Amino acid sequence: MKVNTGHLTYCTNIHPGKNWDDDFKALQENFPVIKQSVSPNGPLGLGLRLSNISSLELIKEDALAEFKQWLKENAAYVFTMNGFPYGEFHRTVVKEDVHTPDWTTDARREYTIRLFNILQSLLPEGMNGGISTSPLSYRHWFKTADDFAQAKRTATLNVIAVIKELIRISEQTGKIMHLDLEPEPDGILETGREFIDWFENDLLPLGIPAIESSFNVAGIEAESLIKKHLCLCYDVCHFAIGYEAHDEVLKELEAKGIKVGKIQISAALKANLDKSEADREIIKNSFQTFNEPTYLHQVVALKKDGGLIRYSDLTPALEDFENQEATQWRAHFHVPISIKEIGLLQSTQDDITTVLELQKNAPFTDHLEVETYTWEVLPEQLKLPIAQSISNELNWVIKTNV
Repeated sequence: MKVNTGHLTYCTNIHPGKNWDDDFKALQENFPVIKQSVSPNGPLGLGLRLSNISSLELIKEDALAEFKQWLKENAAYVFTMNGFPYGEFHRTVVKEDVHTPDWTTDARREYTIRLFNILQSLLPEGMNGGISTSPLSYRHWFKTADDFAQAKRTATLNVIAVIKELIRISEQTGKIMHLDLEPEPDGILETGREFIDWFENDLLPLGIPAIESSFNVAGIEAESLIKKHLCLCYDVCHFAIGYEAHDEVLKELEAKGIKVGKIQISAALKANLDKSEADREIIKNSFQTFNEPTYLHQVVALKKDGGLIRYSDLTPALEDFENQEATQWRAHFHVPISIKEIGLLQSTQDDITTVLELQKNAPFTDHLEVETYTWEVLPEQLKLPIAQSISNELNWVIKTNV
């Protein structure tokens, strides 16, 4: 739906499904309920998530035609997609395999191009479209500095191949679409700093000559095309986990002409650890209730000296809970954004409020997507029916007057 600063939607990765038939049935069941609650008198957007299997099924002409007709009949539209998880995303162990196949592979490149071909068919006239994707790969798969550097280079070249395809589509159709890289803990790119450094030190040096050669343009135009078609996905949860200063990151992006493709509106778990021994035990046990086996739940601890301790998941973090250097924990678990207090734990809802206020004062993207995908693995006291949960999330954002 159109709000003051852009188009607001939710990511359909909250719906479990193994194929397009499952995905479509979930939309048919839940979307009308959500729309009636959130946008009864106007169109409502969808942040479409498709697995590789679903994308192969939806790209067929008959399936696309049926879906487009359903969108029309239900006053729905697709302007953004989530191309991060390639395979199954629910009811199986995902963990670090959420990055599989990574950007070092042909499979990731071809899957992403297929998603863009679907998006260009669905994208309303006059709107730009974006697809969020993984931060190149999972850093712990690469054991040496040389392996890490080679993976980053190979991944960057595959990203450039997608940028070339987006330029061709734009020249042929006039539709502007962008790939939105999403930094997250333990990705090759896990912070705003690392994304900006990669953009300037890896993407542009490799990409500018490639675009110059392929499209017969000067270097300044090649750089402009890269910045049009490769953006940052600003997942608020991920930036909050790293204790990043949102205003500083966004100011540097603007100064360097690097665009934000979309804001993913999401909240992490956090807790201050400067508590009594009894309260610390409650905090530890509370985090334990979120230690489920499906997804990675990386933890970043803030130290007394301002430094950070990074843990690859909740299990190793809990094993080090008595570390007296840590004053606060933030954990990668997408909790409902409309909830701030969870016993002695809190959400990073304040970070969302900060980012949305920055967006309201000086809009830096027109794509806003709520991404709370953990409904099935939340502790029971936080669970609601899926349609009600999504509606609550969207209505909470609307009330912030974005």
